[in-house]
Amino acid sequence: MKPSLKLMLGLRALAAAGYAVWRAYERRKIDTGVTWDTQPFPYPPQPHRDVSPPNTEEPAGEPRSSWADADAGACPASHPVKAKLSSGIFHVPGGANYDRTKADRCYVSPEAAEADGLRPAKR
Repeated sequence: MKPSLKLMLGLRALAAAGYAVWRAYERRKIDTGVTWDTQPFPYPPQPHRDVSPPNTEEPAGEPRSSWADADAGACPASHPVKAKLSSGIFHVPGGANYDRTKADRCYVSPEAAEADGLRPAKR
């Protein structure tokens, strides 16, 4: 093989490995709620934490449903458990296949999904 072709294949493999490492790093990032306020030049940015509590109150007169329809396979934050009705399996956040599952229905908790006759994913 020509040396230039070997070099191109080697660079391609190195780029693929770097991309895989970057994806793994990005997947493990946790949102801490800290933002940075800019300062004038000689001073470093200062951390700022948003301390306003999230609005968790339910609207008056409307009971919270135990499930919600998925929007294009994604679940709302209030219903994090993803369920596939065709397989009868539900996935909890942090599970092995949670990120790649396109949900048919979203549940408030695993108990609510089990009450609807679904079983938990094995991984």
